[in-house]
Amino acid sequence: MARLPLPRILSSGSAPITRSREIARTAADSATDVLHPLITLTRGLRQLAAAGRRKWTDTPKDRRGSALLLVAATVLVVALIPYGPLLALITVMAAAAWKGRDRTPARSGPDEAETDRLRALYEALVPYFSVAEDPSPLFAHGGEWDKAFPEFEFEDGRLVRLLVRYPAYFTDGEAASRARVEQLLHAKSGRGREYHFEWDEEGNQLVMTVLPPLSTSIAAQRFVTAPGETVLGFTDADAVQRTVPVTEGDRTYDAPPVIWRTGTRSTEPHLLALGQPGSGTSSLLRSIALQALQHGDVVIVEGSGTGEYACLTGRAGVLAVECGLPGALASLEWAAHETERRLIAANRARQAGHPTPEDTKRPLWILLDRPTVFGHLAAAEGRTDPQQLLQVPLRHGRAANVTVVVAEQFDAMEALSDTVRTHTRARVVLGPSVPGHVESVLGERPHTTPPRDTPPGRGYARLGTGPVLRLQVPATPDPYDDATSEAHRQAVVELLPERVLPPEPEPAPQARIIQPPAQEPEPVPAEG
Repeated sequence: MARLPLPRILSSGSAPITRSREIARTAADSATDVLHPLITLTRGLRQLAAAGRRKWTDTPKDRRGSALLLVAATVLVVALIPYGPLLALITVMAAAAWKGRDRTPARSGPDEAETDRLRALYEALVPYFSVAEDPSPLFAHGGEWDKAFPEFEFEDGRLVRLLVRYPAYFTDGEAASRARVEQLLHAKSGRGREYHFEWDEEGNQLVMTVLPPLSTSIAAQRFVTAPGETVLGFTDADAVQRTVPVTEGDRTYDAPPVIWRTGTRSTEPHLLALGQPGSGTSSLLRSIALQALQHGDVVIVEGSGTGEYACLTGRAGVLAVECGLPGALASLEWAAHETERRLIAANRARQAGHPTPEDTKRPLWILLDRPTVFGHLAAAEGRTDPQQLLQVPLRHGRAANVTVVVAEQFDAMEALSDTVRTHTRARVVLGPSVPGHVESVLGERPHTTPPRDTPPGRGYARLGTGPVLRLQVPATPDPYDDATSEAHRQAVVELLPERVLPPEPEPAPQARIIQPPAQEPEPVPAEG
């Protein structure tokens, strides 16, 4: 089936925006070149007027009359001689052009401090990019650093962009070799910032750029997405080819999202999120739940038992919010049976040539927060591990419109079952983590350095075999938490579905006590 074109606001990528900026910059440069003589004359006239005003102010009051008489005589002489006004105008314009010329010396290269920084960086890279057998090494102690660094850019004395040329024999195809160079550049260029490394293996070049921090003030809201699309968070503008409008405070602008697509045609139907305590995995699950409730039903199983999802209890579309082991087992067992029922109903409809039943099309989301806690409790009580009940939804959920999202902490990652780790191809890593942890979860090392201070909801995402993207989850805190700001609390409350109150039980009929009729006293027979 042909895919309908997306709206313009959704399909606008970074390339058209970049071209528009280049056209605007080119037009501005052309206008500056055309109007440069006029700008120079205006600047010179303003400086001549300022000099004349200062001269008049410095002249004593007793000499100002004679000065005015001298100026008037000069003007009269100029006006009477042939071509006097024209010559005077040419003289004034020449003086203004000379006075208004740009006398700022053009910068031809780095200053002394920047040169020392580049030379130190060059010397530090010599052991990585040189071998003893090279007859003409590009990197050598005391060598020419400008040949290895043809392009560089500084801002406030700090390196923000660097192009590194390296010899062809460097093993840039090995992740370990690239990691060593990236770690060295990160340390020598200044910690506390995020760097992006782009390796050009064909051209033997490495481009290092400083990335701006991702915005942490985007709160939960209704995102412009199609059914089956979920916004996990936001990333860099040049990393994705799509933007969505977001509201941040009083302004609205387009932000690049990380879109996760689910449903029967999805290649990554299930998601696994890992992080440290306080990294924002619960906020990610709340954000996913609020978006899923627009078109589907949600079952939430919380293993921590802290009541992070109490705001969703009794809401429309929320089938269950379980915090105990018996309720979790019952909900997951029902989800497994529901998955099987949907598969059987859809298969029978296809065999009979009928459309798929409507009750199998509505998406069902199963969100689990720290399910390994229930595993320990189940083992202690001799019950079934809840992760075993996820085998059917994980293996057959894509065909039944059932999506599973699991959030766990790094220290319990080994307790996750093989089924969970195999079928969750969409991965998210949040919070502070070393590159080894990120690579073990996502399957690929990120091309950026981790930030020094990691806010909640900050991390990396990878959907299937796609690239590793920086990620900032929308702020979706628990509205019942006292430490939540009022703006974020109100944003979550506005997205909550209406509360569905359970029907009030009818009052039980009161038993009516029937009094036996009063018995009349038997007549006493008369004597005699």
